[in-house]
Amino acid sequence: MKRFFQLTLLALVLLAVAMISALTAMRLAIHGRQVRVPDIVGMTAAEARKTTLAADLLLDREGGFYSREVPEGRVLSQLPAAGTLVRRGWHVRIAESLGPQRTAVPDLLNESRRAAEINITRRGLDVGTVAVARIPSQPPDQVVAQSPPPNAQGLVSPKINLLVTAATEPAALIMPSFTGRPLADASKAIQDAGLRVAAVNTVPVPGLPAGTVLKQSPGAGQKVTPGTAVTLEVAQ
Repeated sequence: MKRFFQLTLLALVLLAVAMISALTAMRLAIHGRQVRVPDIVGMTAAEARKTTLAADLLLDREGGFYSREVPEGRVLSQLPAAGTLVRRGWHVRIAESLGPQRTAVPDLLNESRRAAEINITRRGLDVGTVAVARIPSQPPDQVVAQSPPPNAQGLVSPKINLLVTAATEPAALIMPSFTGRPLADASKAIQDAGLRVAAVNTVPVPGLPAGTVLKQSPGAGQKVTPGTAVTLEVAQ
């Protein structure tokens, strides 16, 4: 019995040693695939890319921001921060300094969306968020607000955000009734109303002249827009 307990205890000790060894090996393997993020703030983009590649990391430029302290073309900020432990092949995102603001913010109010966007890009700025709102008292497709405002100073980002009025909706039409009319007359009336014939389905109906309209879709009285397709069902 004593011999049995000795063997059992020895087996437990060996098992514990094996587990500790496995955990240690796993930990070393995991740490072997990790690197510390280098400090690349203040470097040029080329220097930052070379440094991150040397650390088995990848570099992504997330945009540029104005700065009076950091010279133009140098890394303004990075994420993850320097010293962070990450996996090899991790992406380090940077923001690049655009230097101090040199371009004045244009006055885009009352311009069309396209004209405003062209005006922005010609000045070396970026189009930011464009929000569209329906404002009955304002003309359609017109800039009614912008951020930053015209001639703003001390910008952080070169992006200009716009609020534009929605384009005018096509005028609604009331679908006329074509039931009972000959197909030729109905087709002409559909075209004259700014609509179009999508399909003509024939149904045998004894006693009715061939080509008489039996049904239509959309139905009479419904609101439609110019160019709406109309399907007709006619007697065969």
